[in-house]
Amino acid sequence: MQTYLAGRDMITTQEWAKSELETVLDVAFDLKKRRALGEPHALLRDKVLALLFFFSSTRTRTSFETGMAQLGGHAMFIDSKTTQIHHGDTGREIGEIVGRYADGIAIRHCDWGEGNQYLREVAKYSRVPVLNMQCDYYHPFQALADLMTMIERFGRDLRGKVLNVSYAYASSYQKPLSVPQSLILLATRFGMNVRLTRPPEFKLIPEIEEQAALNARESGGSFEILEDFDEGFKGADVVYAKSWGAMLTTTDEAESARISQKYTDWIADERRMALTRDGAGYYMHPLPADRDIEVTTGVLEGPQSIVYDQAENRLHVQKAVMALTMR
Repeated sequence: MQTYLAGRDMITTQEWAKSELETVLDVAFDLKKRRALGEPHALLRDKVLALLFFFSSTRTRTSFETGMAQLGGHAMFIDSKTTQIHHGDTGREIGEIVGRYADGIAIRHCDWGEGNQYLREVAKYSRVPVLNMQCDYYHPFQALADLMTMIERFGRDLRGKVLNVSYAYASSYQKPLSVPQSLILLATRFGMNVRLTRPPEFKLIPEIEEQAALNARESGGSFEILEDFDEGFKGADVVYAKSWGAMLTTTDEAESARISQKYTDWIADERRMALTRDGAGYYMHPLPADRDIEVTTGVLEGPQSIVYDQAENRLHVQKAVMALTMR
C-alpha cells in the first residue's frame, strides 16, 4: 500500500503507478464496507472540495457531493455559466484563488480541445489536488469504478479476462472520447485482453491507443482493434458498448452525427449478448444510455447488466481518491 499520495492530482490514471492504483482500490473496498456497516468514516472533516462544472452531470455531481458529506467535509458546487468564470476568470486564477480557499478542486470540462488543457492549467497553479470529473480526453473515476466492478465479479486478478470496449450508436449527442480512452488505458494495465471495436471514422487518439498497447505488453494482456461490431462480442467476458463522437474525423458535431447514421445497427441487444462467453458475459455502460438505440432495455435492465453497480462504485473510488489526496 502506498501512503504518500497527499496532494496528488488525479487527471488520468496513466500518471499513477499501478501500486498507487491498487491502493485506491484497497481504500475503496474498505470504505464501501464501512458504508455498508454504517461505520462513520469522517476522514476529511472540515475539508472543502470545490466542484467546478462546465458540463452538466447527474451521477458525477451527486456522487462527489455525497462522498464529501460521508467523509465529513463539504462540496461547494460552482457552475461556470453562473459565475465570473463565464466572463473571464482564467484557469490560472481558479488555481491560484480557489486553491487557496478549498482543499481540493474537481473539474468537469468536456469541450473538445479545451477540457484537458484547462485542467492542466488549473493544476499548474493550484496548491491543492485537482481531480478530473471528466474532460475531453479522460474520465479516470469512471474507469476506476468500472475496474472495481469487474473485480467484484471476477476477483482481483483480471488477467486473461476479455473486455470489449465498443462503439454503439446514439442519437442524443456526440459524446466525448474520455470513457473509452480511460478504460482501455486502465484495463490494459491490469492484464486484461482488451478489444477496441469501432467504425473507421470513430478512432480514438492514436497516442492513447499506442499507450494501451504498451500497457498490455507490460502487463501480459493484449490490445486489439476491431471494426466488426458482432465480432467484438464473441467470447467476451464483459461488453462495454457506448457511443462517442467522430472527433478525429471531424470537429463538426452535425457532421459527426451524420456519419453515425451509418451505424444505427450498432446496438447492444439480446442476440449480440448471446455471443459473449457462454452467453453470460456482462454488459456495462457509464449511463445515461440512449435506451433502445445504444442498448435495448432488455439488456440494460437484464441479468447480464451491471450498470447500477458501476454507478454505485463511482462513489467509493471517488471517496478513496479524495481521502488519499486531500489529507
